[in-house]
Amino acid sequence: MGQDAATEVTPKGYWVAAVDVVDDVGYGPYTRANGPVIGAHGGRFLVRGGPFTLMEGRARTRNVVVEFPSFAAALAAYRDPAYQAAIDLRRPYSTADLIVLEGGPVPAPAAPVDVVPGYWVVRVSVRDPERYKAYAALATEATAAFNGTSLARGGRIEIVEGTARGRNVVTRFPSLEAAVACYRSEIYQRALAIRQEVAEADLLVIPGYDGPQPG
Repeated sequence: MGQDAATEVTPKGYWVAAVDVVDDVGYGPYTRANGPVIGAHGGRFLVRGGPFTLMEGRARTRNVVVEFPSFAAALAAYRDPAYQAAIDLRRPYSTADLIVLEGGPVPAPAAPVDVVPGYWVVRVSVRDPERYKAYAALATEATAAFNGTSLARGGRIEIVEGTARGRNVVTRFPSLEAAVACYRSEIYQRALAIRQEVAEADLLVIPGYDGPQPG
């Protein structure tokens, strides 16, 4: 057994949703209906609403990230007739962009039990892919310095509702404070200067969900 076999995990699948809710009361039945379907497919909430800080670009008012055992499981959960019925409950009361992302085969260490993780949720439209590589290398160095773990970055994507940018990234940090500090760090600001020349992005920092999980 090589080192990679000991340290890597099967790539996960993710729902990344951005939602504007126009009627919280009307939206409520959807939030109660989606949990059993998500749980049946092995999903768990990483982000489920909550206050966020918009560092760049635009964002909808409610943001959700759900992790599944695989990309196939994430797609199957969305296509499940029970979830399609749940969608009908929310559509009159909200507008959503929802994508399914493939994660990377990377270690996924758990945060300390007494600390809620922080996340970057990033959507990027790249104008110059070659120059973007310089940003990506420096950004990876910056996030590693703050113990960030890239959960999804550049893998397969399926846009199942609304619209999306071409590149989508989800990064987990040990805490919300670490996520903010990384963005504001000198090394990431150098990376950001490169990216702003070659891409447009929406980047928000948001706390993880620490409530009850489905199933």
